[in-house]
Amino acid sequence: MSLKINELCVNCDVCEPACPNQAISQGEVIYVIDPARCTECVGHYDEPQCVVVCPVECIDPDPEHPEDQGQLLAKLARLQAAS
Repeated sequence: MSLKINELCVNCDVCEPACPNQAISQGEVIYVIDPARCTECVGHYDEPQCVVVCPVECIDPDPEHPEDQGQLLAKLARLQAAS
């Protein structure tokens, strides 16, 4: 499932460069994660790097975008084919 940054975000700027899929960007108030690009780092790392580096633990699973491991890998393949 895609991840989502919640309102606890302090805009510390560490998550954006950690994302291998460029899924994180600055939103109007806090950083946001594009669910079309988020693979929870499947295919890159053992765990989501944004979660690893976040100092305030403000990144949660996004219940609006449920995906299993296979779907995340398929999304990664589409992203890689498009680049």
